[in-house]
Amino acid sequence: MRLLGDDAVPLTRADLDLASPDHIAPTLDGLDPSMVVNCAAYTAVDRAEEEEDLATAVNSVAVGVLAEWAAVRSRPMLTFSTDYVFDGFSDEPYVETSPTNPVNAYGRSKLPGETLAVGQGALVVRTSWVISGSHPNFVATILHKVKEQELRVVDDQRGNPTVAADLARASFDALGAGVTGLLHLTNEGETTWYELARTSVGLADLDPSRISPCATEDYPTPARRPAYSVLASERLEDLGLEPLPHWRTSIWHVVDELKTWI
Repeated sequence: MRLLGDDAVPLTRADLDLASPDHIAPTLDGLDPSMVVNCAAYTAVDRAEEEEDLATAVNSVAVGVLAEWAAVRSRPMLTFSTDYVFDGFSDEPYVETSPTNPVNAYGRSKLPGETLAVGQGALVVRTSWVISGSHPNFVATILHKVKEQELRVVDDQRGNPTVAADLARASFDALGAGVTGLLHLTNEGETTWYELARTSVGLADLDPSRISPCATEDYPTPARRPAYSVLASERLEDLGLEPLPHWRTSIWHVVDELKTWI
């Protein structure tokens, strides 16, 4: 919305509930947009273990309906997917053609949506560990809680932190260049949740020693997380698109903005 400003019409869940796919086409018919950008998803990873049908309705069925509407009218469409479509057993970064094998309900709910959207000529951007200075996310939670208590953070899951502002710009660059199909977009550099937490706390002028590492098995959750979900792209260079900055270059913008409202 910051990038598009008045050129965009933001729809809340009250305007269009993606869990009710029959409402999608009539709503879009009324708006007649020149492009469709789907930033909505069911992202409650642990709750999805008990609500997989609902997650699938939002993350796959609705995405397919959106993509079909756009394809019939020859309108470009952008939607987002996740590193959680991979199982995490690799020791090398996953690229767009890497075999998928989600290990939790959330990943399973997203994967068919990718197929449906790609089949209709949409751009599907897989990304990971999204953080921003404007909405609740991992970094916001850490900065809020560390003021009150010492924290243990998982240090054996590796991925790419992705700053929402960088992701938005890169995604629109790809969409504007006519890119379709799967595309991996994350900030450069891999890390762990623990390293990300300590870096964020230090940039906020708080005490990083209040963060200590722990193993995944020490912090059990209903949904399994892939231990290694680092993403890389085999398409960016061929498409002539610039890679996103290193996450350490961009994260200070996130922390600086979060300090104003946490």
